[in-house]
Amino acid sequence: MAGTILDEAISRTSELQARLRDQGIAHAVFTSESSIAYLAGFWGYLGIEFGRPTMLVVPADAAPIVITPLMESEMVAEMTWIEDVRTWEDAGQKSWGRALAGTLPENPAEIWVECSELPPIVRNFLDDRYPASLLKDVCPVLGAQRMIKSPLEVTIMKQAGKIAGAMMAAAHGSLREGVREYESALAVIDAGTRAAADFLTDKGWERFVSPLIHNLQILQSGKDVSMVHRRASVKPYERFDPVYFCFCNMAQFQQYKLGFDRMFHVGAVTDEAARVQQAAIDAQQAAIAAIRPGIEAQDIAAAANEVYAERGYQTGYRTGRSIGMAYLEAPELKAGDTTVLKPGMTFAVDGGISVDGVTAGRIGDSIVVTETGCEYLTDYPRELMVTEA
Repeated sequence: MAGTILDEAISRTSELQARLRDQGIAHAVFTSESSIAYLAGFWGYLGIEFGRPTMLVVPADAAPIVITPLMESEMVAEMTWIEDVRTWEDAGQKSWGRALAGTLPENPAEIWVECSELPPIVRNFLDDRYPASLLKDVCPVLGAQRMIKSPLEVTIMKQAGKIAGAMMAAAHGSLREGVREYESALAVIDAGTRAAADFLTDKGWERFVSPLIHNLQILQSGKDVSMVHRRASVKPYERFDPVYFCFCNMAQFQQYKLGFDRMFHVGAVTDEAARVQQAAIDAQQAAIAAIRPGIEAQDIAAAANEVYAERGYQTGYRTGRSIGMAYLEAPELKAGDTTVLKPGMTFAVDGGISVDGVTAGRIGDSIVVTETGCEYLTDYPRELMVTEA
């Protein structure tokens, strides 16, 4: 699979270069981890948070160039298909700014960058070094290309879905009165890591792919469940507690990121909590039933919102978001997004209701649009789930 992944990165870059030429764009500078992984086939484990930018410069009519810290260069050169890997150092004359300037014209009229992803230190350098150059946004150009996933991408996302399923089963199995939230998080990390490891070897490109599941577990229980994105704490579970697991920052594999959420109830469930959760499930299922090629993204949200209204609830949630190598890609399943769905698009589709300080209803799955409808990438029961005490 390693060679195939890099082969796809080569073909993606070639397609992007054709798009750049069609739009009269001479070169583009990519700074986001997801774009660099998509085009160059590598990602780093230390990045801009440490003041160390990695960049990919893609000229329309020449070979692409990677700019990376010297300390990362050996790994980067092994992971990427790109031959021109230029390094920089933390001190002295070999700065990343000089390396970047060496890839661009002396006085370009415009520089195409990822405006929403551009690190401030890179933006400041470009403003200072090229004060007369216009910074233009290349995100829509690559974003349009990334909307449709290849069969290989879908295969990897299905593997991510199996890993996520193992994580959710471990979360479910951890729920008992007296168990603390962080103990569930540890069970999730262990199960997901072991499941991911089963898809990997220690050979070639795959030896750089870590199976370790990481990031802080999004988990709330009891009355805090309405807070949506609190992290796991030391709180012990009590009978009747609703417990919400969100894996949207953890369910990923080989840089492909899914959306996946479930709600459980410990030992028993109140009538109100059951009504709220069932409404969320039904809204999500109405949205998924509406997904098919040719329909607009906003119509999927409308199908879910109709269920909320029928049950007497309001939601400020979007119904879904496109997923891939980034947590949020285009389009989104929300009012006002008129993008027409096509086979190969992938989405996280959610049902969500909050009753502040009382309870909530949550469910989320990832799907891929097919020729006739859609197919689940994640799988776990889509029903009211009450655990044993």
